Amino acid sequence: MLRIMGGLNVVGSSAWVEPAMAAPQQGVAPGSTQASALRALEVELRGLTTLRAAVAGDLGQAVAKAVDLILEARGRVIVTGIGKSGHIGRKLAATFASTGTASMFIHPTEASHGDLGMVTRDDIVFALSWSGETVELRDIVHYAGRYRIPLLAMTAAPSSALARAATVALVMPKTDEACPHNLAPTTSTLMQLALGDAIAIALLERRGFTPSHFRQFHPGGKLGAALLKVSSVMRAGDRIPIVLPGADMKDVLMTMSSGRLGCALIVEADRLQGIITDGDLRRHIDNDLLRRQPREIMTPAPRSVHPDMLASAALDLMNGGSRPISVLPVLDGDQIVGILHMHDLVAAGLS
Repeated sequence: MLRIMGGLNVVGSSAWVEPAMAAPQQGVAPGSTQASALRALEVELRGLTTLRAAVAGDLGQAVAKAVDLILEARGRVIVTGIGKSGHIGRKLAATFASTGTASMFIHPTEASHGDLGMVTRDDIVFALSWSGETVELRDIVHYAGRYRIPLLAMTAAPSSALARAATVALVMPKTDEACPHNLAPTTSTLMQLALGDAIAIALLERRGFTPSHFRQFHPGGKLGAALLKVSSVMRAGDRIPIVLPGADMKDVLMTMSSGRLGCALIVEADRLQGIITDGDLRRHIDNDLLRRQPREIMTPAPRSVHPDMLASAALDLMNGGSRPISVLPVLDGDQIVGILHMHDLVAAGLS
């Protein structure tokens, strides 16, 4: 049976020994708030460094087994934990779900009062407990064992009840908390979060999860906009300001005026020959402009984008180089399929 550990992530002995202090930072007053913050970060950094070393060794082998187990599962990853471990568990469940691994968080107490019905034999239970003796996990752990549901455990106690019950135990290295009393879960929860993120990224890479997949789960806000493809925001069909190479400059001016994009594309047999922009017109205004041929003033082989390019990458292309541009032809091979204006990207929320 699992034993209560008072809800604290107790590390090592009950007698606390102050962690080694970082070297004083130049300009930081000893005993100041800034010095306290730097000490906390130094302790947490050591925790992450220790975790990295562990993953390079035996813990890494356990991580590989856990990832294989999740990939083989037909169901979801059911993440559970209580207290600070529970908060980390909720975040990890969200990260798994948003990166292609079906997942949900179940509070262990709610599991004991009916939510165990959400857990199927196709699922995997992923339990977080630094001590490995959290009594609230008892029912869901026993349920997993009774129905032969794989159990992943993230704990710092290899001989704990949770680790012994686990199909795969992710045994974390012991660490000092950043808390000056070595009590408040700080370094330990950071390490739980970091290892959970590492597992999520390993799963993402093993699944071949792409930005296109990512956008399916992130359609809103700045992130959703950044994951849009050019084809989703470009102007196509009769909205492309096209003139033929044999047209006169009056046709070019009429097309530019009606299109309201500040440009016209010179296209022959659906193939882009060049682009005329407002800037081109200004540069040739004193050269008997209306008597010129479009080919004489156009910019040949302008920068262009593919319809499957990320809109955010197209924005970078517009802003890159020595002279930013506001419009890009969209080509599929050598065929003109659309035109992209900076205003379209702004309207989509990218700028």
